[in-house]
Amino acid sequence: FDDVKKHQAADDLWIVIHNKVYDVSKFLMEHPGGEDVMLEQAGRYATEPFEDVGHSTDAREIMKSYCIGELHEDDFEKELSYDYSSSANQNQNSSVLSGLAIPIIVIAVAVFAYLCFK
Repeated sequence: FDDVKKHQAADDLWIVIHNKVYDVSKFLMEHPGGEDVMLEQAGRYATEPFEDVGHSTDAREIMKSYCIGELHEDDFEKELSYDYSSSANQNQNSSVLSGLAIPIIVIAVAVFAYLCFK
């Protein structure tokens, strides 16, 4: 990781995402979020900010072409405690449940009212 820290300039910019090292120097000007976003992460672990934005499948495919290696196991991102791969499934499951909550409550109230006032 010490080698990654040396690459923090706009013309020589490396970041680490999911313990893979990316040389994004040539992508800096093309980044849809602007170059400042990339410069903030220069020479650092950028997994959390990358995932927080919710990058598309296309962005993840493009990213592969900038991968120049993987960190040594001893340098793996220590603070990564969140499983980003399951977050999409969790969000999808919770939205399905919350989408069903209102109709279930309406039906329950209608049944209760029918039984009480018949």
